[in-house]
Amino acid sequence: MKKCRPIMIQSTCSHAGKSVLTAALLRLLRDRGFRAAPFKAQNMALNSAVTRSGHEIGRAQAFQAEAAGIEATFDMNPILLKPTGDAVSQVIIHGKVFGSMSAREYHSFKKEAKRFVVESYERLSAEYEVIVIEGAGSPAEVNLRENDIANMGVAEMFDAPVILAGDIDRGGVFAHLVGTLELLSQAERERVKGFIINKFRGDIGLLKPGLEFLEARTKKSVLGVVPYFKEMLLPDEDGVALDSNEPAGVYAVTIAVIRLPRISNFTDFDPFRAEGVNLRYIESPAEIEGADAVIIPGTKNTISDLKWLKDRGFGEALRSFRERGCVIFGVCGGFQMLGREVNDPFHIESSKASEAGLAFLDCATTILEHKKTFNVRASLDFDGKRFDASGYEIHMGETKGRLKPFSRISERNGEGVEVLDGGVEGAVFGTYIHGIFDNDAFRLSFLDMLHGKKGLSARAETSFAAKREDALTKWGALVDASVDIDAIMKIMGLGLNA
Repeated sequence: MKKCRPIMIQSTCSHAGKSVLTAALLRLLRDRGFRAAPFKAQNMALNSAVTRSGHEIGRAQAFQAEAAGIEATFDMNPILLKPTGDAVSQVIIHGKVFGSMSAREYHSFKKEAKRFVVESYERLSAEYEVIVIEGAGSPAEVNLRENDIANMGVAEMFDAPVILAGDIDRGGVFAHLVGTLELLSQAERERVKGFIINKFRGDIGLLKPGLEFLEARTKKSVLGVVPYFKEMLLPDEDGVALDSNEPAGVYAVTIAVIRLPRISNFTDFDPFRAEGVNLRYIESPAEIEGADAVIIPGTKNTISDLKWLKDRGFGEALRSFRERGCVIFGVCGGFQMLGREVNDPFHIESSKASEAGLAFLDCATTILEHKKTFNVRASLDFDGKRFDASGYEIHMGETKGRLKPFSRISERNGEGVEVLDGGVEGAVFGTYIHGIFDNDAFRLSFLDMLHGKKGLSARAETSFAAKREDALTKWGALVDASVDIDAIMKIMGLGLNA
């Protein structure tokens, strides 16, 4: 096999588009005949995925593997940090829980953690021709330079050239790009081979003086200016994306998702965007008004977020909502909150031993010491129909009670099982299965139920996977037309006709 060639996408700040630019480059390399894989050494993310082997990784890396046309593995994201509280994160190494650490503890641990990064990269580089590495946040965080395993430390470790991306939609992109370079060492600046400006709206001609200034000032090339992509159905990685998601327009159905302080896996609800649903993330009970359904999502700390929810007055608001026959749906931690209580005897999440739940479902949850991570297949009865479904479980809770199950899980990580999942009581539903709304037939039935409650006609069936693939294809084509991909391949040392 040819020598593996790395390239690294870094950016001036979070949410500048590193993840989707990485996905686009992987798709374009695949289309040019290269075996390419994603790699993010250290990822701090609210959204995660489970590989076929039952290992937990960042959702962005799972999607990037999909873009590359390969199966996701834990080597693509050897270290995953999942915030559980103030300055504390659950540390996942090679897809399994390693422990919980404070920010200071993890900073001290990074020197030891480097070996896990190297092991994963070496396995990937032995299998693939190209590794597209994604950075994290900004490489100019001078307080985090020691034992860096997220940005320039990784580029130096694997001798990867760097493309620096900036988000022009926020304003100040030239200051961000020039300022980032100024804060790098001379060796690090030399490693940066060019810039990509992302999320541009307007007349490219008006941008030309700024591009000329940037190239003259830095002596580095602008490799492309990527227009703002309105059809993005690609998964977001952190809560920054929720700050700008308020849609405008007239909608037949409104779904309100409670934006818990430690919300996780909010990509569960992306399929609703493809359906033209008014999907709103809410933080106060008053915002429930006008919703046809309320969803309580997953969380990295069920007890803390349950207490927050009740202190905010959501308990009474949801009780009134339920009494009107409206739909309440809980996923994972949200399902746990719907029960009578959540117990934490090992103090995994809290110093409290127990927290009273909403008591909408006759069950109680105990948080155990070991995390369950499964890809699952299940069957379920909903609104008079039977469905097959797939998804994944990521939780440390065990829920028991006298419940009508939401689904029956028949397979976990490829092995046959018989497990009752979740619960149903009237118009209240709960499940441990993340990705449940990715299942087209079930999602259609769920939306049909909401339409029916308003006297509206049923909707035509759509495929979320097909729509996301279409969005990825269009995004790849846009990047291909906007960025000098041949120049990037030359930077990597790849022959244009290889």
